[in-house]
Amino acid sequence: MSRTVALVGAAGGVGTTRTAVECAAMLARDGFDAAVVDAAYATQGLSEYVPGRIDPDVTALCLDPDRSVVDGLVEVPLAGAGADADSSRSDGDATPGRVAVAPALAPFERVARAKTVEAAQALEARIEELNARFDAVLVDVPPVAANQSVAAVTAADTVAVVTSADTHGADAARRMTDRLIDVGASPDHVVAVGGALADADAAIPTGPTEVAAAPACLGDDAFAAGVADATRTVCDLPLDVEFDERGALNRLVDAADERLRG
Repeated sequence: MSRTVALVGAAGGVGTTRTAVECAAMLARDGFDAAVVDAAYATQGLSEYVPGRIDPDVTALCLDPDRSVVDGLVEVPLAGAGADADSSRSDGDATPGRVAVAPALAPFERVARAKTVEAAQALEARIEELNARFDAVLVDVPPVAANQSVAAVTAADTVAVVTSADTHGADAARRMTDRLIDVGASPDHVVAVGGALADADAAIPTGPTEVAAAPACLGDDAFAAGVADATRTVCDLPLDVEFDERGALNRLVDAADERLRG
């Protein structure tokens, strides 16, 4: 199993953050403890997936070596997540593993300081700390153009490019692959979001886009199956997760029949 996986966005808005959260939840579904680290300091999208106060955030942790990485971890609630008409889970269900995230939520001046070489080296150290506490660490990495992004891909055991399943996404993935090679972090995989892509190693179909719906991979629909396949690919492990081959449509038909009989 790859302990640290850098998920690198080929371009902005392709779904890298959501992919990191869903893959972490899929690991938790199979009993692993997973952490997600935010290296996308500019967009700070990971902060939207966690409840409550974020203090300290990951930038503050990288600027204060005396703080423990545990101080910045926020647990993602998984009990009942993804439970809807297309899911076999009930609101009382919980995953055997857990997901904790270290999001970025900082003013501009601290973001600027967190992008220095020294702070980027501290990010690598924080990732190593999490490796000692979790079965897997997923790093949400924006298109590589700053020190913290280079540090994240350098610290990772596996690098995967996340891109959209279209011509623009294919072109962006090729450009990002070249850039990663330039910094000495040749990507191991490409993950397509929103459908299949010829050069991708895994594909996640279109799923719920609302942050409130995340994680949405805890059912047994096509989206969950795609997330499981992507997680197996980038983490290099045989997930012991089963899906209902009859599918969501048959479950809906069964539910309708039951209501009619009632």
